Formats: sequence, C-alpha cells, structure tokens
Amino acid sequence: MAVPKKRTSKAKKNARKSVWKKKADKAAQKSLSLAKSVLQGKTTSDYLFY
Repeated sequence: MAVPKKRTSKAKKNARKSVWKKKADKAAQKSLSLAKSVLQGKTTSDYLFY
C-alpha cells in the first residue's frame, strides 16, 4: 500500500485544493447555465433529458 514519505506543505495542499475547487465551480456554472437555457427554451445543444 502506498504511503506518503513526507508531509505535504500547506502551500502545495492549498494549491491542489484550489485547482479542484475551480474545476468544480466551472462544472457547476456550466450546468446552471444549461439548466437556465433549457427552462427558457433557448438551448441548441443535443442533450437528452429523461
């Protein structure tokens, strides 16, 4: 089983966390935008809704 040899610094940990949060935020904004356009009937994308 892989274990870390040394402690990760706060800066490195925070940098990784911010990248992860930015990625999640971008996905949330994209899905919200798509939902708004679908509700308004303006979407031209080929998404399937069940």
